[in-house]
Amino acid sequence: MNTSDAEAVLATVLRYIAGFNRGDIDAMAEAFDPSGVILDGMPPHVWLGPSASQDWYRDVASESAHTGASEYQVSLGDSLHSSVSGDHAYIVLPASMTFTLRGTPVTQLGAFFTAALRRLDGEWRISAWAWTKGRRAA
Repeated sequence: MNTSDAEAVLATVLRYIAGFNRGDIDAMAEAFDPSGVILDGMPPHVWLGPSASQDWYRDVASESAHTGASEYQVSLGDSLHSSVSGDHAYIVLPASMTFTLRGTPVTQLGAFFTAALRRLDGEWRISAWAWTKGRRAA
């Protein structure tokens, strides 16, 4: 695996997550493949196509308003698995998320952020990602 490709793949994922943590939908969309797919534990569970990241974020906001959740922050650990083959890559990262639920801080541990990426016009883009829910910290 080419180290610079592996670093670029990780940088793309980190840029996407940083955009989420800032609430920057445009930054998320810039790191996302127009034909991408999102799989998440929140209904409707699957988002597809050019507006998938924006649609997913809109649904996060809607669900948050319904449940009283806010102030989401995702942290990623060191890669558990990463591979690059030509213009395609796959990465698995341990993850945690903190948020506030009706004013009470909540931490979710033991989650995973798994992504497949492809190189489009020389730039790595997330073509699919999945969030595997962890457990609520005691």
